[in-house]
Parts: sequence; C-alpha cells; structure tokens
Amino acid sequence: MRAVNKERALAILSPLAVLAVWQAGSDIGLVDQRYVPSPVAIAQAGWALAVSGELGKDIWASLRRLALGFALGAVPGVLVGMVMGLSRWVRAALDPLVAALYPIPKVAILPLLMLVFGLGDASKVAVVAMSVLFLTIINTTVGVVQLDRIYFDVARNYGTPWYKLFARVILPGALPTIFAGLRISLGVSLVVLVSAEFVASDSGIGYLIWTSWQTLVVENMFVGIIVVTILGVLTTFLLRECERLLIPWRHD
Repeated sequence: MRAVNKERALAILSPLAVLAVWQAGSDIGLVDQRYVPSPVAIAQAGWALAVSGELGKDIWASLRRLALGFALGAVPGVLVGMVMGLSRWVRAALDPLVAALYPIPKVAILPLLMLVFGLGDASKVAVVAMSVLFLTIINTTVGVVQLDRIYFDVARNYGTPWYKLFARVILPGALPTIFAGLRISLGVSLVVLVSAEFVASDSGIGYLIWTSWQTLVVENMFVGIIVVTILGVLTTFLLRECERLLIPWRHD
C-alpha cells in the first residue's frame, strides 16, 4: 500500500516540478512569453474561459465524444480479438483485413465519415471508435494467443466447462494485454478527436485550440493544450484504477 501511495505522490509531484521550472524560465526571460506564455498567464486565461462557461462547454463536448467513441470501439474490439485469439480459422480470415485497415490514418477518412454521418458529433465519434477498434483487436488477440497451452490441457483433462475456462483462465490471462491496448487506444483516441475537432466543429477542445490559433490568442491555445494533457492523465489514471481492481495480482 505504501508503494502505491509513493507512486501516486510521484505522479503528482513530477508535473508540478515541470510547471515550476517553466514559470521560473518565464520570469527570468529565458522563455519568450509572446510564443510560450507562463503558467500563471495560462491559468488566468483558463480561469476567464471557465467563468464565461466556454471552457466547460468545450470540455463536455470532447468528453462526450471521447466516451462514446471509446466504448463503441473498445467493446467490439475486445470481442473480436477474443474470437480471433481462440480460433485460428477466424484469425486467418480477419488478420489480413485488420493488417490492411489498421495503418490507414483515421483522420484521413474523416471527410468520408462526415459525408456519411454529417458534420455533427456522429462523425467525430465514428473516427474515435475506428482508431480504438483496431488497436484493441490486435492487443486482445495477442493476449489470448500468448496464453500457455498447458492451462487449456489441464482444464480439458479435468472436464472444466467452457464458460469456467473462459472466466477463470482465458479472460484473466489476457486482461493485462487488453488493458495495455486500451491505454494506448485512449491516448490515440484523444489525438484523433482533437484533430477531428479542428475541422467542421463549433465546440470541443480541438475547436478551442484551432480558433485560438486563428485569432492569435496564444494563452487560450495553451489552455486547450493543457486541458487535453489533463484529460489524458485523468482518463489514464481511471483506466489504471480499473486495471488495479480487475487484476490485483499484477500490483501486489
């Protein structure tokens, strides 16, 4: 338990140390505040955006799209990856499709998704879901395939029902790799979502960053960048806590 508390303290202190060095560099003139505002100036701009309600609206819009897209990509990704990992025939049939579609930049197909789903939230949710789907499929498949075959042989010798084999051997054994894929997918989905919000959007953190750049309000642009960073840290922390609860033996 003490080790866990030390890890959490270190995770909090390291960003604070970076902010302190940044502020000191701005105060003594090492950092040009015309291009890189100080943390205090960014905080003041963020407070103004928060008081006006604009920041809350943009954060909510991005979180809503991120949550929907992540769920729509992760759930079928885990299911398909499980089937591919358990069946060599399904893996042989689907692996070439996954290998062909995964490298395509998801933002590159955003115009097509906008034609299909329109300019609203649906196209942004769809591009996030697609960015999560293939990463989750790949990691889940690897997690199932790498399980030691001896577990299946022992379960078969003892006549273990299939549902117990899945619940007690396959799923627990694959969970670490699945969560590794989900963490990677979460970071990728944030990048894709912000990029998608640059185009044909009237809300969201990406919209805030893009419009601030167009109007040369650099402080607001950095507010958006830092908010994306904070969202990434918080969502990753939440995912790690879920992992800690579901696979506690990995964190003893």
